[in-house]
Amino acid sequence: MASTPSPHTAATAHLNSLLSSSSSSVNHNKPSNLSFLHASSNPSSIKLLHSVSPSSFSPSISSSTTAICNVLKTVESADISLSRDLHGVVSTSKPTILVSEKLGEAGLDLLRSFGNVDCSYDLSPQDLCAKISLCDALIVRSGTKVTREVFEAAQGRLKVVGRAGVGIDNVDLQAATEFGCLVVNAPTANTIAAAEHGIALLTSMARNVAQSDASMKAGKWLRSKYVGVSLVGKTLAIMGFGKVGSEVARRAKGLGMHVIAHDPYAPADRARAIGVDLVSFEQAISTADFISLHMPLTPATNKVFNDDTFAKMKKGVRLINVARGGVIDEDALVRALDSGIVAQAALDVFTVEPPPKDSKLVQHENVTVTPHLGASTKEAQEGVAIEIAEAVVGALNGELSATAVNAPMVPPEVLSELAPYVVLAEKLGRLAVQLVTGGSGIQSVKVVYKSARDPDSLDTRLLRAMVTKGIIEPISDTIINLVNADFSAKQKGLRISEERIIVDSSPEYPVESIQVQISNVQSRFASALSENGNISIEGKVKYGVPHLTRVGPFSVDVSLEGNLILCKQVDQPGMIGKVGNILGESNVNVSFMSVGRTVKGKQAIMAIGVDEEPDKDTQKKIGEVSAVEEFVFLKL
Repeated sequence: MASTPSPHTAATAHLNSLLSSSSSSVNHNKPSNLSFLHASSNPSSIKLLHSVSPSSFSPSISSSTTAICNVLKTVESADISLSRDLHGVVSTSKPTILVSEKLGEAGLDLLRSFGNVDCSYDLSPQDLCAKISLCDALIVRSGTKVTREVFEAAQGRLKVVGRAGVGIDNVDLQAATEFGCLVVNAPTANTIAAAEHGIALLTSMARNVAQSDASMKAGKWLRSKYVGVSLVGKTLAIMGFGKVGSEVARRAKGLGMHVIAHDPYAPADRARAIGVDLVSFEQAISTADFISLHMPLTPATNKVFNDDTFAKMKKGVRLINVARGGVIDEDALVRALDSGIVAQAALDVFTVEPPPKDSKLVQHENVTVTPHLGASTKEAQEGVAIEIAEAVVGALNGELSATAVNAPMVPPEVLSELAPYVVLAEKLGRLAVQLVTGGSGIQSVKVVYKSARDPDSLDTRLLRAMVTKGIIEPISDTIINLVNADFSAKQKGLRISEERIIVDSSPEYPVESIQVQISNVQSRFASALSENGNISIEGKVKYGVPHLTRVGPFSVDVSLEGNLILCKQVDQPGMIGKVGNILGESNVNVSFMSVGRTVKGKQAIMAIGVDEEPDKDTQKKIGEVSAVEEFVFLKL
């Protein structure tokens, strides 16, 4: 008989997995789930719920934890560590800040007022590694690759890397964390510039400005060929109603356009305030005359505009993209242009930049292109320079920034105890957001903790941050940590409240269960709605492993591993076999099954864990089983 793993053994396994995850890209490989900064207090203010001896960690966990906790010590004692040279000798010299790519003068002035600034541009990787051991901070744009070799060459002196812009895929986040280096970016300063460029592309495309300009310079006069279309009264769908999307909407309204938007997190009242209707993804793409993309590139949005999506659009639609190139399947767009489904496209971003010289998309006569100029205005560049300079100076002063994209960890004692609950909290958030449908957007989330401990002895900031992470990250390029969780939620109009309920159970463990409720939304799976109409799911940790224990009013018991199918069915014999056979015939491996019901012979919920995502035909067959009333596939 197999032995049951202890809670600490399983928690340690989870922790090891989380700490060893790679983080080389902002959209696909994010930093360790447990890499968090303390939001408003020193670590000493967190109550250590129990101590764990070093022997309770495996060597790899102990090493990783020590490395990442070094970040915490670095940030807290920055004013001391910055005053020592590589030999530990105390010095009163100012910090040295290396700027490897051009930065606006206002930002440089701010940096010079704080430290010694070395502007060395166009450094080779070898030259950068040779210089970096003499630097306390490094500021880059997109051209400098800050690799593991750079952090190794720094010999522990490099305290902060600042990315003057949004994307951080040129910085090795995992290595930065391991070597105790904070990474910050500048995500807000280019908002207006990007919005203005989107409008510029929209109007120039509608009136064939680029094509007619090229024609005239070739000695031609083709007035009848370049007849455009008017914008007044046309419907513009904005896909992604964040800072840039909302600014585009304001300007498009001024041009007399009817504006709709799709964004699952956009507050409906904010949209209504500027005359924008929030709609579903399908309604947006099927009714729009113009579609402007402002969504991040994430696994969920990668090539979301593909053959299937284009087929649902109004014939003759026009497409603008100043967001991320990867959200469009470029080959599919060429086919849509050739067939006339898409009349024109105006693109500032591409899957590969620069795109190949022989790119069919770039060379297409109905496509207007610019070389990623969205943020390229003098004003935006100055704003980015100031924003990143302020973030870097703050980090060198030991201050905590909401733009930190990696972060030091909580003390190992607290982390050890909370590790499996951290995983549970994120997965519950990730499940809950996948159950939401409709165009109203998520505005209110409630997290309920049941525990036998005194509420004052449970620090839930890390758990709340992980719920926020699970809800926001799947369709956002925002990396959520303990510092920016509440800030990011507020920016997206997401109100997260907490409730602690004392239960009669063992106080040995910090949390008995975690429940996530999303109110005032429609659900893809009606059975997930509680009596008060909220989406409600609940989970707990069993033997160190997160489990889903309740969906709406139905009790279930499934390990939160792999992927999940939820089926609401008539409670009758043979249902497990029927659905299991359909999955087996499609070579979909079932890892577990659980059935919960409220009343015998009425309705039941079947939760099925699967290793692979069933194809559309398989899902259709499940839906055709007469006793299955509804089902949903969820990715964990």
